[in-house]
Formats: sequence, structure tokens, C-alpha cells
Amino acid sequence: MRLGGQISAAIEVIAEVEGRGRPIAQALKDWGNSHRFAGSADRAAIGNLVYDVFRKKRSLSWFAGSDDPRKLVFALLLRDWKMDAARLNETLSGDKFAPELLSDDEIDELLSKNLTEAPLVVQADLPDWLEQAFENAFDEEWVNEGRGLSERPALDMRVNTLKASREKVEKALSRLKPIKTPIALNGLRIKAGNGTRRLPNVQAEEGYQKGWFEIQDEGSQIAAELVFAQPGEQVLDYCAGAGGKTLALSAGMENKGQIHAFDVDRNRLAPIYERIKRAGCRNVQVHSPGEEDVAQALRPLIGRMSRVVVDAPCSGSGTWRRHPEAKWKLTQDALDQRVEEQNGVLEEASLYVKPGGYLIYITCSILSIENEERLFQFAESNPEYEIVSLGEVWQDIYGFEKPKPWSIDFNSITLTPASTGTDGFFAGVLWRAE
Repeated sequence: MRLGGQISAAIEVIAEVEGRGRPIAQALKDWGNSHRFAGSADRAAIGNLVYDVFRKKRSLSWFAGSDDPRKLVFALLLRDWKMDAARLNETLSGDKFAPELLSDDEIDELLSKNLTEAPLVVQADLPDWLEQAFENAFDEEWVNEGRGLSERPALDMRVNTLKASREKVEKALSRLKPIKTPIALNGLRIKAGNGTRRLPNVQAEEGYQKGWFEIQDEGSQIAAELVFAQPGEQVLDYCAGAGGKTLALSAGMENKGQIHAFDVDRNRLAPIYERIKRAGCRNVQVHSPGEEDVAQALRPLIGRMSRVVVDAPCSGSGTWRRHPEAKWKLTQDALDQRVEEQNGVLEEASLYVKPGGYLIYITCSILSIENEERLFQFAESNPEYEIVSLGEVWQDIYGFEKPKPWSIDFNSITLTPASTGTDGFFAGVLWRAE
């Protein structure tokens, strides 16, 4: 495909996502299935256009003066991808698959504005209703934090130390030019490109097939390391999902002790079995929910766990770089529902913590209503639990020289793209009195 066809395809997919509220990944997959002639490079270019438009939809709309998908794509090409307007029109001229060329008036509109003249919430690429929440969380840095969530993410991998060293995997992937993650102890990173550049499919690599590494954002790796699970302990991963943190905990515990992996949704849990096998994790026991009583499988664990990890359901605001359409779909009602679920899951998971044990609360959100506020409310309602300092654990693991997360009290921590170069994650720890 030529550039004109790629642009037209991106416009079509954007309209599909907007009109039907579909996830970008599903809309792109369906487009590819119905356009078999498109090669992998074409699909990558189209995907980059679509994802980048949704990452910066607010600012692109301001430049374009419209939410029209065609204008959004052209705004992206000129403002973000730095294409020359005259050369772009020349390239598209005569291509029957290209969209309507830019008019002189449209070019003037797209290039005459300076983003610093836009409202701050536009500069932050956020919906209006989240402005106050970001300002409360990040003070004068809130615009920069919003912008961080609108950039492309890197491809991060966690080396599985049960099977390989970071140096071994780095050497095996040397042609892809991975670098060590700035913070996580066993991470490797392939930097995000720009324009049509695509990231490699590392799942096709021999090392992945052998279980030497997993794809996992550095923020998620850090969250698992901050659990500080020790060899020989009994650990419950209460919202295990597909098992990313479970596998990281297993490696950190050197296959010693026991990790109990559970999720109320057996469909989310399904991929964990193959991942455990590939990674060589021998200290993981999966507990599938019962048909009538989802917690039935966990009753023998009540009051016996050294650490209970709660990766709670949340807005996913920390992952907006990867799922940017979610930023524009989130509503106050949906957020309120998540808060109720978080309160419930904390109460449920706390039943399994033994006296002297720890309850670790994690979300992939950067909104304080889902994070610190939930931790404070739980501690207030459950006096046998007290919040302990995760900041000290951070210093023990990472020292003082690495990028610093956000923290209002040195107890809980918040990772963000702007501050730590990771997806957004929150982590806090509660200790149960003996």
C-alpha cells in the first residue's frame, strides 16, 4: 500500500472506533481480516496512525478545529510526525486511494496555532472532567503528566531469572538493540519509535519460546518487586489475571515457597497455565473459582498468607498510552463503580492475611480516588491494619539514584510515564497486627 491508502484506512478505523465504541485493537484486527492484501508493514503504519490519533486526540482536535477523522490524521502527520504539508499533498496527488488533499485554508489552520495558547487541559490531552483530579494529584506538574500518558510506550520485557540472566537475553536479542530498564532489576527495553516505525514481534524469538523472558511493562515489574516476597513464604495473588505478576513473584522467590494464583474470572485466568509451564514456575498453584461460590477454592487459605497481592480492577488510566481510546470513554459513573469494586476486593482479600502478614494494594491507575483514598479508607475501617512505608522498600531495592516515583507521604508510591518512564501504577502496603 502507498501512504494514501494507509491514511484512508486509518481514517476508516478511527471512524469505526468512534462510531461504535470499539477497542482499537479489535477494529484494526477486523480491518486486516477484510483487507488481506495489506502487508505487515502496512498494518503497522495504519496502527501507528490510529493509536497516535487517540493518544493526542484532544490537542489534535484543537489544531484541526474539528473531531473529523480525516482532519485528525492530517493534524497528526503535520504536527506530530513533522511531515511537510506541500510534500505530503504532492505524495498523495494522483493516488486514487488517498483521502481528499489538504486545502490551503486547512494547512494554515493546522500550522498557525501554538499549543501553548490552548487551554491547559488541551495541552495535557485530557477530558475536561479529569482536569481537577490531575491537578490534585500532580500539582504544577499535572499538564506534563497528562502529556506523558499521550506518548508512545516502549516495549518492555522481564527476564525470567529462573531460566536466564539479563545479560544472556540481552545478547540473544542484540540485533533488536535492547537496553536495560532504568529501574526494574531484570528488565530490558526496546525504545518506541516514531512515524511508521514498528516494534519487533519478540514473541517469535527463540528466547521467548523457551521462557527466558516475558513481555511486561517496567511499571508492572517494579510493582511485583515492591511486593518484596521472600523465598519460602506463602503468597496469594488474589487478582492474578493472566499471571504477569505471578510469574514475576515466582522468579523473585526462586521457586521456593508457594504462590496461590486466583482470579474471580476464569477467562482472565486461562492463559496462566501455559505461561507457568513455559516459565518453569514450580511454586505456583492456580485456584480456579467455583461455579457457585467463587471463593470456595480459597477457604483453606484464610488467615494463612504471608502476603496477599491485590492488583485491583481499576480505570486503567495508567495504561492510556497502550489503550488510548479508554481515556475518552471513561466516565464518572464508571469510575465510581470501580471504587466500589476496589473497596470490596480489599475487604475480601484481607481475610487471607495472617497476623504479621502484609496486604499489598496495586492498581494500574494514577487517580488518587482509586489509590491513596482507598488505602486510607480501608485502614480507617480495619484498625488491625496499618499503612507501612513502601518508600523505604523502594530505597532498599533501588537506592537513591534512579528516577523517583510520586508519593504524598513516602508510604505509597505512584509510577507514571513522565516521572519514571513506565506505565502508571500505584502500590501501597498494609501490615496486619499480630
